[in-house]
Amino acid sequence: MPYRRTDNVVRRLTARKDAILAAALSVASEAGMAAIQMVPIAARAGIAAGTVYRYFPGKTELLTALIASISEREVSAVRRAADAAPGPLSALAAAIATFATRAMRNRRLTYALIAEPVDAGVDVIRLGYRKSFSDEIAARIQTAIAGGHVPEQDSRLAAPALVGALLEGLIGPLAPEITDDPVKTHAAVQMLTLFALRALGVVDAHARGIVVQTVLPTNEEAAA
Repeated sequence: MPYRRTDNVVRRLTARKDAILAAALSVASEAGMAAIQMVPIAARAGIAAGTVYRYFPGKTELLTALIASISEREVSAVRRAADAAPGPLSALAAAIATFATRAMRNRRLTYALIAEPVDAGVDVIRLGYRKSFSDEIAARIQTAIAGGHVPEQDSRLAAPALVGALLEGLIGPLAPEITDDPVKTHAAVQMLTLFALRALGVVDAHARGIVVQTVLPTNEEAAA
């Protein structure tokens, strides 16, 4: 009869894996992807280095799992914020504002996920995070088009263009320094969201009204 893991064993294995990923996330948030090394990660997770290797044979596998975990978390947060909005246009604004707020609260991690130099293999995996967010924005744009809220356009072109503009404004080499001042952070998120809606062809007065209604809740969403 084949061995079957008990529920307690499964929970223990899952807890160890979660601890490793949490340690890797903490390091990436502090110092970027380059700082992730197996032995220090093991020490931070409070387990033996050999245990880390049993879960992740090498750094590439660990980074792959970490990026997948972060991507799922971030895209889910954006989706929740959009789904909670009262209409297609406010859903689009909420998605953009939530992404911007979360990125600004941890610029180091956002840079690590998007632009930090990494091995080619890891970069291919990391591109999936960017694509997932772009696909979510494209879906929201398409819904807004179908409802007559934004002009007809190719959402497959518009979404990656918006994502690129947002990332350049948030973490690009010319991006302004973002302070921990919540008032300034809020103002920056409002500006970026308004910029995105204008770019999609939303009339300015309408765009401003949508931004005022949707940006405020993102501070709570960003903490999730």
